[in-house]
Amino acid sequence: MHPDIVSALADAGITRTFAIQELTLPLALAGNDLIGQARTGTGKTLGFGVPLLTRVTPPSEGADGVPQALVVVPTRELCVQVARDLGTAGATRGIRVQAIYGGRAFEPQIESLRNGVEVVVGTPGRLLDLAQRGDLILGKVRVLVLDEADEMLDLGFLPDIERVLAMVPEKRQTMLFSATMPGPIVTLSRSFMTQPTHIRAHGNDEGSTVPQTTQFIYRAHNLDKPELLSRVLQARDRGLVMVFCRTKRTAQKVADELVDRGFAAAAVHGDLGQGAREQALRAFRSGKVDVLVATDVAARGIDVTGVSHVVNYQCPEDEKTYVHRIGRTGRAGSTGVAVTLVDWDDIPRWQLINKALGLGFDDPPETYSTSPWVYTDLDVPEGAKGRLPRSQRTREGLEAETLEDLGETGKRNRPAGRGDARGPAERRDTGGEESTGGGKSRPRRRTRRSGGTDAAGDAAEGAAPPATDASAEGGSAKPRRRRRRRGGAGRGGSGAEATGSPDAASTGADTAS
Repeated sequence: MHPDIVSALADAGITRTFAIQELTLPLALAGNDLIGQARTGTGKTLGFGVPLLTRVTPPSEGADGVPQALVVVPTRELCVQVARDLGTAGATRGIRVQAIYGGRAFEPQIESLRNGVEVVVGTPGRLLDLAQRGDLILGKVRVLVLDEADEMLDLGFLPDIERVLAMVPEKRQTMLFSATMPGPIVTLSRSFMTQPTHIRAHGNDEGSTVPQTTQFIYRAHNLDKPELLSRVLQARDRGLVMVFCRTKRTAQKVADELVDRGFAAAAVHGDLGQGAREQALRAFRSGKVDVLVATDVAARGIDVTGVSHVVNYQCPEDEKTYVHRIGRTGRAGSTGVAVTLVDWDDIPRWQLINKALGLGFDDPPETYSTSPWVYTDLDVPEGAKGRLPRSQRTREGLEAETLEDLGETGKRNRPAGRGDARGPAERRDTGGEESTGGGKSRPRRRTRRSGGTDAAGDAAEGAAPPATDASAEGGSAKPRRRRRRRGGAGRGGSGAEATGSPDAASTGADTAS
């Protein structure tokens, strides 16, 4: 290893290698292609990061600012984290690392690339956008890394990865890293690697859970889960907690309910803007919020110091997701607790997960918030209820964390309604229902003109504008009023309901005239 990298890691408190690092460093430093596989939380980022940073030429040695290494990751949160870790390790050498991901403005990322970077960490979509615009040059990339490779190759990113591979030189070093690496993914990956070495840091149990994590599986009713979760969060000596849900809607609902119960909670899911997602993660890392409710977007690679408990509020989809979820605790040799709440409908799914991982929890006990073993298993005080006592509400909460303006792209702005472009007085005037000539009631589809003309006159405007002077009486006609030409009825006119036929329209025109 380069001595400057050793020094930078020592400053960060990292002085010894984990198994995956010890096995991969000699091969990776020699420039070989490899597939690295190890339990989550055992240092895979530095397993590829240290060789990558060692092979990169810093600006002080004549680098021209064109990216020399590319790390591709599946999620934005993981992108930020990997870029931060590599920046820390390469700080002493002066290596510039840039995170490139979607959901925020292009301009700052483009400016950073123009100023020069040596390592780019990015998500596939934004990488391709910038590369096709000509702002990201990939022709000098010597090292390519796919982090959480199984996730990207398995979930539809393969076409994007193939397009990225077409932009980087054929003569390069390629490394794949993940905690789980199914056989088909390994077979697929070999098609764009050169004689890769597959390294398993823990023998044949690489897909299993970390031994330092104590697991509890409860069969819980969906209506009782909020009460049960509230008691889990009051366990003695607990640190930060991550709660995982399968759907975005559930994640937001659980976070809101926990806040209502007095807990400092925040949500991270795909329906939030990138600024809100980063705000929640910053508040969680800094301790302003101690409960993070997330979908599986945060289950991949996110490393937050001090996570003592993970709660699977909803049963994960498969054993791979389960491994990554509970891997947020028990990291880097620490201990942790994982609690999984399995609904009755999810018992078959859980049994498949249990069998695949050999966990030994075939029949989870039926558990409620009042079950005595909840208190003994998790060391919850006997008097704990469904709300956090006010004396324990010491966290500042999500509002204490600044929400950055990232110049976000792709915001889901709700389109203005048909009446939203009008003034307040007009919106008030069209808020109710009108009575038609036939005694029926229908929603208003036009505004009343200040000139006081009747409904038949409005219909006439659409039927034969040149033949009438109704528009002169009531001001200029708006295009949207023309839609009343077939359905209008004369109020104060003939009293007969318009039928929508041409004859009826002409009758209305004559009446208005």
